[in-house]
Amino acid sequence: MRLREDADQIIKLSIQAVLPDEAVAKALQGKDFGDGKIYMVAAGKAAWQMGKAAADILKDRLEAGIVVTKYDHVKGEISKTHCFEAGHPVPDANSFKATQAALELVAQAGESDTVVFLLSGGGSALFEKPLIPAEELTDITEQLLACGADIVEMNTVRKRLSAVKGGRFALACEPAQVFSVVLSDILGDPLDMIASGPAYPDSSTCEEAIAVAEKYKLRLSKEAWDLLKQETPTELHNVETQITGSVTNLCKAAATACKKLGYEPIILTDQLNCVAREAGAFMAAIAKTHQDTSRSLAFIAGGETVVHLTGKGKGGRNQELALAAAEGIAGLKDTAVFSVGSDGTDGPTDAAGGYSDGDTKRKLEEQNLSVFAVLQDNDAYHALQKTDGLIITGATGTNVNDVAVLLIKR
Repeated sequence: MRLREDADQIIKLSIQAVLPDEAVAKALQGKDFGDGKIYMVAAGKAAWQMGKAAADILKDRLEAGIVVTKYDHVKGEISKTHCFEAGHPVPDANSFKATQAALELVAQAGESDTVVFLLSGGGSALFEKPLIPAEELTDITEQLLACGADIVEMNTVRKRLSAVKGGRFALACEPAQVFSVVLSDILGDPLDMIASGPAYPDSSTCEEAIAVAEKYKLRLSKEAWDLLKQETPTELHNVETQITGSVTNLCKAAATACKKLGYEPIILTDQLNCVAREAGAFMAAIAKTHQDTSRSLAFIAGGETVVHLTGKGKGGRNQELALAAAEGIAGLKDTAVFSVGSDGTDGPTDAAGGYSDGDTKRKLEEQNLSVFAVLQDNDAYHALQKTDGLIITGATGTNVNDVAVLLIKR
């Protein structure tokens, strides 16, 4: 149990270190917005937390605000602000309703006014006004998710099918100025890709969008194909952007937490970008190499893996990573691998991620389950549930990718 307790403590301390409250406060504190009105729009999984921090700082200067976040992520009322909950990872009617409300709000803003735009991961689904029928947008999103497209590929396509993505929201705010504070959930922090860049010039091209559609053989209507051929704004003159928080910070926070618990931390990468099962197998391979160590070690990898759907089970990329590691670390002494999404959710489940140790494989086999079969059915959730391997944190209020950690305790 000591390893699991260490894992839970590392997760808690890591997430606390990347909560957006302080970052938003730092961005807004002392900012001169002139004499005009201030409107606020917050979108993404961390939108409520960011919106609450901004409203508390702006106080009476805030004219009105809109927050749109994931279901069960609103934690209370925010002054002068209407909070919406909507669909993720697939947009739904509430996504469209909330986005329309935001567009109507910023339409009131004049030349001397400012729109404070607070953006975090998940905004691609939550902040959306489609240029095609909603049913087709949902279908395209589901196709992209199922085929294992990475977040950059998904957003390259989705921003061209939207009235707010790819810089188009900033255009809708004109003639007002936009002050954008961004919590990054994409490796390398590309501002035009985070939540599909509603207030940032688009660096992707029509050719790239078409190439993604052809690569994954997406089923698209003629209307959607035509939209992929239309360029998005490449210049915006009314936006100032500050980026705050990223997976790099998450990895550093995890390293600090590991060190506090007596582990020697080694950050392997903050750019992990591969299939979840392969990442889990890689972490297990590292564990085997270092079994003779006399020191307690913690190997840390941050980023965002993908899942290829081969079955109809329940789970998420972090759960698959942890379960895949179980095969390789089976029987190893005082060794564990865990992986967690910083937002507190992993796939369409109530778990933030998964944990496995040297006993996980044996516990599954005692219940006539094999790691391979479970992964083939993408049913990591139920398998980890049977081994007390689910990590459940609830919504955290932040979203800066995932972190996976291998612990070897000596």
